[in-house]
Amino acid sequence: MTRPDMPRSVLLVISGSIAAYKAPELIRLLQAEGMRVRCVLSKGGGQFVTPLTLQALTGAAVAQDLFSLTEEQEMGHIALSRWADLVLVCPASANLLARMAGGLAEDLASTLLLATDAPVMVAPAMNVRMWEHPATRHNMALLAERGVEVLPPDTGDMACGEFGAGRLPSPVAIRDAVLAFFLRAARENGPLSGLRALVTAGPTHEPLDPVRYLANRSSGRQGYAIAQALAALGADVTLVSGPVTLAAPAAIRLVRCETAQEMQAHVMQALPCDVAVCTAAVADWRPETEASQKIKKTADMRAPALTLVPNPDILAQLCGHATARPGLVIGFAAETETVEAHAQAKRLRKGCDWLVANDVSPQTGIMGGEENEVLLITPDGTETWPRMSKQEVAAQLAERVARWWSARPARPL
Repeated sequence: MTRPDMPRSVLLVISGSIAAYKAPELIRLLQAEGMRVRCVLSKGGGQFVTPLTLQALTGAAVAQDLFSLTEEQEMGHIALSRWADLVLVCPASANLLARMAGGLAEDLASTLLLATDAPVMVAPAMNVRMWEHPATRHNMALLAERGVEVLPPDTGDMACGEFGAGRLPSPVAIRDAVLAFFLRAARENGPLSGLRALVTAGPTHEPLDPVRYLANRSSGRQGYAIAQALAALGADVTLVSGPVTLAAPAAIRLVRCETAQEMQAHVMQALPCDVAVCTAAVADWRPETEASQKIKKTADMRAPALTLVPNPDILAQLCGHATARPGLVIGFAAETETVEAHAQAKRLRKGCDWLVANDVSPQTGIMGGEENEVLLITPDGTETWPRMSKQEVAAQLAERVARWWSARPARPL
């Protein structure tokens, strides 16, 4: 198994099911998560998706023939089985599942499955009667007993016109299962294994009345990326998120909230933890009172008088917690001018260990965008990181957390 912070290798075995046409989308989804993918295409799978398509997407030759002179002179089935961190059989036909259960090795796919010592995950896809047949049920039970991870098929309409269990799960669901597998492995072996991490993300919405609220332009992307990067290194992550349009991260505990007061309550409930990263753009103020009905325009069009009161300072409360202060608290500062000076002052004022600052002036496109350019401020000084994707910022920050944590003396919570 590779280190959790290194590219993860998935060997995708595509067998003879019409659901094989979903393989290209699955490949793209896995690659978007930083995984390396290579394909083994069975003779039946080749009836539904072409080797050229798979090779164009993966950038690697597609293995098909057990007795290929070019591949087997180097014992290709052995090399492939050793290359993989995970062997994913998707779609897994009833035929291939039966051969796996029987330990047969009559083509490249079944031979490498017999030869591999990597974990194996299967996503069955077949007609409902085939899925429910006693032979298939016996084979699935036997494979599960041997440690093969099974993704149960979905129920729905099938290409044959019947309805029932046997549909291949969506590529997104399969991607999430693969991510969950690697996160479980990271929690056992990663540099942050055994640590509890808390991340806040997104804006807060402070209601004026049932239909209006005060908010900001935060998308939550940076916080979600950091939660995923910490989890990829083995941390057990709780993500407390304000209202965003992002999909829930796989295998991460997600707690949704709307207002600053709700976020504060969820953050305090998540303690104790070892590391807290507060990326959320919490509204500084909220209306003193929320109107029970929609505020209507008056005849003279006079704007209503609004009285604002301060919201709780979640970062300062975490830093100053008397009994459950995290071992490392990282704050974020979104500024529009004199970024470093404001950020330095904020770190000292809040009492956090590190502070990540960025310029969110409209011309930067950072707030709500895909990229970030940050300063990392620590007691040792200030680092300027070049503009990069928010995923890259997250990975770099998670690596810094791992290095810092490994160098500090052990301290029980």
